Amino acid sequence: MTRQRSALVTGSGRNIGRAIALRLARDGFDVAVNGSRDRKTCDAVAEAVRATGRKAAVVMGDVGDKAVCQRIASEASAAFGGIDVLVNNAAIRPAGGFLAMAEADFERVMNVDLNAAIWLSRALLPGMIERKWGRVVNFSGMNSIAGYADRPAVSVAKHAAWGLTKVLAKEFAPHGITANIISPGPIEPDGDSDPAMAAHIRGQASKIPAGRLGTPDEIAAVVSLLCGAGGGFLNGQMLQVNGATQT
Repeated sequence: MTRQRSALVTGSGRNIGRAIALRLARDGFDVAVNGSRDRKTCDAVAEAVRATGRKAAVVMGDVGDKAVCQRIASEASAAFGGIDVLVNNAAIRPAGGFLAMAEADFERVMNVDLNAAIWLSRALLPGMIERKWGRVVNFSGMNSIAGYADRPAVSVAKHAAWGLTKVLAKEFAPHGITANIISPGPIEPDGDSDPAMAAHIRGQASKIPAGRLGTPDEIAAVVSLLCGAGGGFLNGQMLQVNGATQT
């Protein structure tokens, strides 16, 4: 019996991560749902995955901790007999000047926004190599493209994630594995978003020629392409899904 392919999507309890988890389930993947604190929302996503006919597992944990990442990878792999698609979606985006930000806060952003992708990739790539197929999808953003001064740690981490993606793409392509990175523009926030942040995001619609924000489902559609049958020759690319946002 052929083993069903599976995906781990970090930060998949809400918004973009939730949309990706559900889209991959509809595409036929079993899905490991991850969140750091809100088990209730992750359980709800898992139930929605199961409603598509696919299997789901909830693997809670803070991806900003190396040991926790290793546990998440182990639990997700055990649930499905391996993970074939890794989507490194979880991120934090605190504001603050380069000199004003505490060193511990800077390091925290680097761990969540960059090192988690490194740790999880190192944990899951050996299985992908063994199965001769895999997909790694990382996330960048306008912070790395434009280098926003008020989010220095995010800009550094997300730019480094682009470098990581290119390295993974070239090293592991001979094993049937691709690595790509998505840079979303302003995306419509969900109802659980911080009101001030939601207002900030919606205020950016004027920078987009179409006059509207993107949607989580539009980001999920790009992940679906990268992980689907037609995405095998897309490798080492940054896909800017931003509606031609004016930075």
